[in-house]
Amino acid sequence: MTGLLAITGAGRTIRSSHGHVVATLGREIVGGRFPPGSILPGDKDLGEVFGVSRTVLREAMKTLAAKRLIEAKTRVGTKVLEREQWNFLDPDVLRWRVETGLDARFIEDLATMRLAFEPEAAALACRRASRADIARLELIVEELGDPGHDRTSIAQVDLKFHLAVADISQNPFMRATSGLIEAALACVLRLSSPAEDAEMIRECADNHRLIVEAIASGDEDRARATMRTVIELGAARTQTALGDGAG
Repeated sequence: MTGLLAITGAGRTIRSSHGHVVATLGREIVGGRFPPGSILPGDKDLGEVFGVSRTVLREAMKTLAAKRLIEAKTRVGTKVLEREQWNFLDPDVLRWRVETGLDARFIEDLATMRLAFEPEAAALACRRASRADIARLELIVEELGDPGHDRTSIAQVDLKFHLAVADISQNPFMRATSGLIEAALACVLRLSSPAEDAEMIRECADNHRLIVEAIASGDEDRARATMRTVIELGAARTQTALGDGAG
């Protein structure tokens, strides 16, 4: 198990000093401890906090700058960039966003991005899927319908299905949206899940099966529509759970 779902479900181990600095500062920036426009502490102070060399610290800063979270300015220091400049397609930035708190706007924005790509991936799959591809999707749907799922396992199988559709579309740009899909499913894992009820698991599998049937029949309009339904239902369930938690 790798990626955001693995981290959300089971915790994460930072294996290097560089990784520890990047993950800690990145999470603190995205979480608001260092808000946009603020200046990070200097190298000397951060080096003492993390117990790392100046070289390690500078490499970590380069990594965060590449994610468009910070920018070094001469005689000013390292400035946190505005949220509009952050690279939310970066898997780490998405993970930190999920880990530091969810809100209705973020969930809506994720769903909007998925709706821009995934229905078209399903339509492309109608043209390009082989019999083996259809069989692959059918097997995943059967796996998705297992009543023994917990939150993590059903999210992993759900992710497998959507990535398979992206693969079958044979469009590399569709496959590049995997981080968005995984972030959306991580939100589900944190807030609500079909695994909470056997009937919901069955319904989830049935809805995904409708996508497979549309792809198998070559019906692009139905493939788009059924994919949209799955994404919208997931987003609505997550929004409801978020509202219930706030109430």
